[in-house]
Amino acid sequence: MASSRFLYSFLSFFLATLATVKAASLPSKIYGVNLGSWLLIEPWMLPQEWLDMGGEQCNDCYACIGSEFMFARAYPKTVDATLKKHWQTWFTQTDVDTLKAAGINTVRIPLGYWIIEPLVDRKIEWYAKGGILELRRGLKQLQAAGIAVILDHHALPGVQAINQQFAGRCTNSADFYTPYNYHRALIWTAVMTALTHLDPAFAPVAGIQAVNEPIMDSRQTPGYGDFQKNFVKVIRAVEQSLGIKVPGQSSSLTFNYNTNNVTTAFVDASATNIYNEEVRQVLKDMVPVFAQVALQIALESDGKKLNLQTTLKNRQPMITVQQDINWQNNNPPNPADAKIGPQIYDNHLYYSFGWVADANEEAYLKHVCNLDRIEKDAGLGNSPLFFGEWAISTEFPATDAFLKKWADAQKYSYGKDAGWMFWNFKIEVSEKANGTARQWSYLEGLKRGYFTQDPSKYNDPNVCVPYINGGNGTVPTNSTSGIPTPTDTTTPLPTDGTTTPTTGTATDTPAPTDTATDTATTTGESTDKPATTTGASTDTNSSTTATDSASATDAAAKADGDSDTPQKLVRRHKRDRALHSLHNW
Repeated sequence: MASSRFLYSFLSFFLATLATVKAASLPSKIYGVNLGSWLLIEPWMLPQEWLDMGGEQCNDCYACIGSEFMFARAYPKTVDATLKKHWQTWFTQTDVDTLKAAGINTVRIPLGYWIIEPLVDRKIEWYAKGGILELRRGLKQLQAAGIAVILDHHALPGVQAINQQFAGRCTNSADFYTPYNYHRALIWTAVMTALTHLDPAFAPVAGIQAVNEPIMDSRQTPGYGDFQKNFVKVIRAVEQSLGIKVPGQSSSLTFNYNTNNVTTAFVDASATNIYNEEVRQVLKDMVPVFAQVALQIALESDGKKLNLQTTLKNRQPMITVQQDINWQNNNPPNPADAKIGPQIYDNHLYYSFGWVADANEEAYLKHVCNLDRIEKDAGLGNSPLFFGEWAISTEFPATDAFLKKWADAQKYSYGKDAGWMFWNFKIEVSEKANGTARQWSYLEGLKRGYFTQDPSKYNDPNVCVPYINGGNGTVPTNSTSGIPTPTDTTTPLPTDGTTTPTTGTATDTPAPTDTATDTATTTGESTDKPATTTGASTDTNSSTTATDSASATDAAAKADGDSDTPQKLVRRHKRDRALHSLHNW
């Protein structure tokens, strides 16, 4: 272990590059996608590649090599090289160019805590190394394309959701909700904040998301509300340590802009009484972790005196991102209570697992066109709101003609406030994937004409007219967003209203369609990117013929009969969403 003296002073040889770092911001309207299965693999999205890598498929992902954790444990000597190949081929410059040409202005990058390698307890935790280097590569490419980034803490220390591939490890125990793992997550947050402000590669990063999809039952997430508050406080404490002003918050800290020892600022801040004990300890504990990461990524310097007063003092604070209050039930904490400076809220909605609307075209369109989640969240202070995950997946065989309408209608409702981000940017196209890309890949949907080349436009701008305001509704071509700028001290409410849904108000909690084979549990867990058994139709025309429906039905039957399909494997883990949805009916 390096000496404390070294840890506190080693940054002196590379921080001259700070002059190239600029503060990022989110677009006034988000048109985005998730970069899922890039730095955090969910095998259902690339089933053939996963098998080729040496992974396995099984009915329960904890019972085989069905997650990154199990893969690293099974192949400790080769996992780094194997995943590096995946990282470099799953998301490439070609993908960046395609997204830019498609008008995508923001991406959400799901990350596991293990990307900050010193946080991993190698005695009991197994994950690949080297992901931070590929993250920097991708961030540079996104910066060049003018695409903003949200870093999403998608898989938390200790696991925040049971039996889920997206948590990085499939396990029956969600141990994130403990002081030890909260603390590790906060160190992760502190390091990512420091990198965002100090590493030029992180220039496109506009915000950091605290947690992706926690357990829905707040009775099972003790201390989560305090974690939400400390998440924001840690980000602001790191920023204030660097002399970055946060709107609405004063600080007695004075940063010496002539120093070339940034880590000393974190240590000094940890000794003040302006933060609570947990935040102070995080600032102290982040120093050796940040030191190791900085050495790993080899930040460059010309060794000359640094102009920190220009590069740091004029920077703006990041946007904090929280899953909205309606993700949990049973008296959940309100993330709005954690807000210090600019903050935005994330809602997820998938119709393909039931309980949101009846399983037919009319019910889907009627429900989504009258969706009132933006208004309800605003009433609870959760505004601005963006829809960070959604898909055009359905419970029923969907024709191309309907999927065009379905894409338009969701874009209409989700775009009324801050905007939307589709799950996912791409899905493997292979026989093993069984047509999953058709309803879950934005780029595939773009090829098929479900999405318009300009994401702000619609195939049919009047798609919701028959369903809202007595058939007199209109789809706006533009609407204002309440996305906070770094200088905002208030959170504007959305200005365009919608009517109350007539088919239910369940919040982002699609339920499984195979309840006959799965017994619901009471853990309230969820997943954010399931595949469906009815999305396997590969029709290439927009007709609504019986042949098209029959083809999709046959594909669904095939998926149900094949124990290896990603659709069935992932759908098996959605049962707890039904409980949460029923709670909200």
